[in-house]
Amino acid sequence: MKFRRQPRQAVEINLIPFLDVLIFLLVYFMVSTTFTRESHLSIDLPEAQGQAKETVEAGIEILVDETGNYRVNGDALVDNSMQTLEAAIYKISAGDTTMPMTITADADAAHKHVVQAMDAAGQMGFAHLSIATRQPASQTAPPGSKQAP
Repeated sequence: MKFRRQPRQAVEINLIPFLDVLIFLLVYFMVSTTFTRESHLSIDLPEAQGQAKETVEAGIEILVDETGNYRVNGDALVDNSMQTLEAAIYKISAGDTTMPMTITADADAAHKHVVQAMDAAGQMGFAHLSIATRQPASQTAPPGSKQAP
């Protein structure tokens, strides 16, 4: 038996609905996009001009090394948690929040660790907080004065 073949219709893809949807999506994304102008702050940091303290008051010194490890008055802590840091500070201060506190951080220490030390001091109520710096090498210190490390 011989069947008649029906002639194949030419396959064509109608691109007009595709283009309509594409244009609609393009307009939608253009309208819904928020245009933000990024602002950049120009900050000029002040330079520290002053004399180094000649007398060192008995207080608490927190050292932060480049890896983020803490030392409180020279004693290394078991871990870097906030609770351990607060416990070490409390052990030395015995609850006296009027003691002066100095934070000395390595130049390569992460900002996070310095802020964590400042936060621990603030939560415990310490008000006399200083951050140790040193004068640039180009400035010479007067004879007999000490520079902070």
